[in-house]
This record gives sequence, structure tokens and C-alpha cells, in this order.
Amino acid sequence: MKIDLPENVKRIIDELSNAGFEAYAVGGCVRDSILGRVPNDWDITTSAKPEEVKKVFKRTVDTGIKHGTVTVLMGRETYEVTTYRIDGEYEDSRHPKSVEFTANLKEDLLRRDFTINAMAYNDTDGLVDIFGGLEDIESKTIRCVGVAKERFTEDALRLLRAIRFAAQLGYRIEDETYKAIGELSETLSKISAERIQAELNKILLSDNPAMLKTAYETGLTKEFIPELDKCFETKQNNPHHCFTVGDHIIKSVENIEKTKALRLTMLLHDIAKPECLKTDENGIDHFHGHQIKSSEKAKEILRRLKYDNDTIDRVGILVKYHDERLEGGTKIMRRAMNRIGADAFPDIFKVWRADLDAQSDYMREEKIARLNRNIADYEEIVKNEECVRLKDLAVGGRDLIDNGIESGPLLGEILNKMLEDVIDNPEHNNKEYLLEKYVKQ
Repeated sequence: MKIDLPENVKRIIDELSNAGFEAYAVGGCVRDSILGRVPNDWDITTSAKPEEVKKVFKRTVDTGIKHGTVTVLMGRETYEVTTYRIDGEYEDSRHPKSVEFTANLKEDLLRRDFTINAMAYNDTDGLVDIFGGLEDIESKTIRCVGVAKERFTEDALRLLRAIRFAAQLGYRIEDETYKAIGELSETLSKISAERIQAELNKILLSDNPAMLKTAYETGLTKEFIPELDKCFETKQNNPHHCFTVGDHIIKSVENIEKTKALRLTMLLHDIAKPECLKTDENGIDHFHGHQIKSSEKAKEILRRLKYDNDTIDRVGILVKYHDERLEGGTKIMRRAMNRIGADAFPDIFKVWRADLDAQSDYMREEKIARLNRNIADYEEIVKNEECVRLKDLAVGGRDLIDNGIESGPLLGEILNKMLEDVIDNPEHNNKEYLLEKYVKQ
């Protein structure tokens, strides 16, 4: 098998080889090259020790000397070159107590997580595939290198990475690997929220976000989003639904485009339904108030997972208003745009549709018709540039001050009265009219 190595990567490998050392491109870059993808970065593994790598290249940075990594600078590009190593005993499901350098490539590849990530390549030796990574790519299988429990014990994040790779690549998880995930799922609790968030994002933004259900089935979600477990265990005996809350959530995530905010919104839009469940005398389940509680809980979960404030705020708004039902034409839409925020509406429509498409067929045509009316009303308002917020009002605070209104609470009250008038009557958004009615009379 021939892989086209970038010129800088070939140069690093060749210079190490000329100095008497082994060197290979290794890991994800090899996997992606085989899959026909463009690698995000190129990692190089070598038999040379860090101090020997530094002697071969003039420009280096000590980025991880303790663990054998030296960054080599080629022009403006940087490449991590890491010495073959054997990791010592792991005590915290994350870091080895010690690292031992080795001259044996096989021992280095043995410590890697999955077979598809444990292949090496250079132009002289070709593909080095000791553990059957190419075969697993061909059979679309995620399999641990060696003994699965040992690999997961070394770094508990690998439990979630297995789900993530399966989601990104559309692969199945091999039986022993799957079994080990379930047996060691509790160790994921030792991993930082930031690292878990990164893997969760990759699962959500993949073509197979439904792999999150596998994370639930193996016990992983219990360790970082236990609220989702309750959703999978909550049925919805209601004509509008045909899935458990959890399965409805997964379907809705699949139904929406791949942006972080939108997929997180669908993941969390019904997250508080289990605690809002009430069953009436006819045996019908209801979840009154779940929108508000889900918004609050969504923000709580996102803060726990260390998401940025912009994402937390955006998802909080979309979850809060994911179940709005607007009837009454453009006047009702203008009020909603003022109340919710005009900028949120393009995404809100996507959320409403994704939610609707994950429900039963009950009243589906009526729901779609209402959504289409809402979209048409919104588009008419935008086209006509109708005012729905203070910044679009024909009169501003300076205009009121110039007409004798002192800065303070009264000024704000007058502007808000003008805005209420204009929202109900767009034609009133006229400076002369508003000043005459609310200031000069």
C-alpha cells in the first residue's frame, strides 16, 4: 500500500533514517490516508530518543520531553516526533506512573487504543500493520489493540472514544471491546469534563449521533449526563409520541443539521420530561412545563461539561422555546420575535421541525401547516423590515431627550410603549407620529 506523505513528513522520516534511526508516520494520519481523508495533522514515531531527535533537527521545541515528544519545526509547520515508548502502570485511568523508551516499534504500537489507530507507515517499509487495523477498516470494526480491558484501564476516555470513532466512521464495536466498555464504564468519572465534552461534540456532529444510545446501553452516559438515562427509561403514552423520551431525543438529533448549538439543543430539549411526567385519569401522559425546566437543566448540564457561555445561552433559549405554538398571523409572530429574540428564529424553525419529525404521525399535517405559516409570517416581517425590537424603532433615546424627556425610567417607559404600538401596528413606526403621540401631546 502506498500513502502519499507530505514533503515535510518525508523529510523528517528521511533525516531520522539517515541518522541511523527508524521513523514512521503513525496513528490517525495513517488511518485517514487509508480512508481517503485528508489528515488534520501528521504524527511521527521514531526509535530516536528526544535528545537524539534534537541533534538531527535545528529547530525544535520541547513540548513533551518527559513522554518522549519533541516538536520539529519545518518552515511554518510543526510536527510532533515521539520516541517509541512503553507506558508503565496506570493508577488514575489517565496517566502512566512512568514512561520507558524502547527501540521496538511493536511495543510502541501495542500501547495505542484501537487497531485502526495502531498502524505505521514510511516509504521504505510500507504499511506496518501488526494488529490487523487494515482488516478492521475493511470490516468497519472498532477493536482494541491487544486486551480491551487493559487499553481502557490505561485511559478511561478511550471508552467514549470507541463510541466516537464508531459514530464518525459508521463502524460497529467488536464484542470484547463492547463488553469491556460496559465493565469499566464507571472509570469514565475520573476523566475531566473538558475531555468528555470534546468527545461528546464529535459524536453529536458525526453522521451517526444515535451512537449516544450505545453510550447509554454501555453505562457511559450515567457518568457524564445521567439525566439522559432517565429519558431512555421514560415512556410517552401520548398520541403525539411513539418513542420513549430518550429515543425521541435521539431521532430529533438525527433530524437537525450538524451544528454544535442545534444538536445540543435537540439532545437537551426534553431532558426534564421525566420529572415533569403526569398521567391523567385516562392514562395519557403529560409533561406540562417541561420546556422551562428543560432549559434550566440544559444550562446546568452544559455548565457542568464546561461549555462556553455563548453556547449555554444559545441552547438555553432554543430549548426554552422549542415547543411554542404560534397562531394568529404576523402580529403574533412580531410579538414572539420581540419576546424570544428575532435572531433566534431561523434556528427555532429548524428545532421545531426536527422535534416534529421525531413525533408520531398524529396531526402531522396540521403541525407542518402551522410551521409553514409561521415561517411565511416571519419571512414577510423580515422582507418588510418591520420593527420588533427597540434598536429598529424610528425614535431613539436621543430623540426623546431632545424633546425634553430626561434620561431615566420615564424615557425607557416611553420607548417601550412606542415599541408595543409599533409591534401591533408596523405602519406606526414613524418618527413624527411617535413623537406626536407619546411626547408632544
